[in-house]
Amino acid sequence: MTAQPPAGQHPVGIDELLDKVREGLDRVEAEEAYAADRAGDALLVDIRYAALRERDGLIPGALVVERNELEWRLDPQGSHRAPEATSHDLRVVVVCNEGYASSLAAVSLRQLGLHRATDLIGGFQAWKAAGLPVKQ
Repeated sequence: MTAQPPAGQHPVGIDELLDKVREGLDRVEAEEAYAADRAGDALLVDIRYAALRERDGLIPGALVVERNELEWRLDPQGSHRAPEATSHDLRVVVVCNEGYASSLAAVSLRQLGLHRATDLIGGFQAWKAAGLPVKQ
């Protein structure tokens, strides 16, 4: 037996879901994320899986947390939090490969109370295309 949506609601496709969650995010372009990182105003969090990081490189200084560990590592109240997860006021910019999974991840962080969480428009590929620093 499959679960049905409540009466009067239709199943939501991923494109519609992305549009909906992005309405609540102050998404940032690569140059803005770079400037915020350099100024110490944001923590860049790379959620790409290892094969993509090995293929394309890393953003210097970004915290690498694979997607399946993100909430545990960024929850300021969590017992498994990263040292960087200091406060619910922390501005987190989530970076995925192309800027799709990062939107969903940022919303999940907001549900944990990280009210300034957002994501990088175009993901790592936009960062790289903008000519911003990448290390191999």
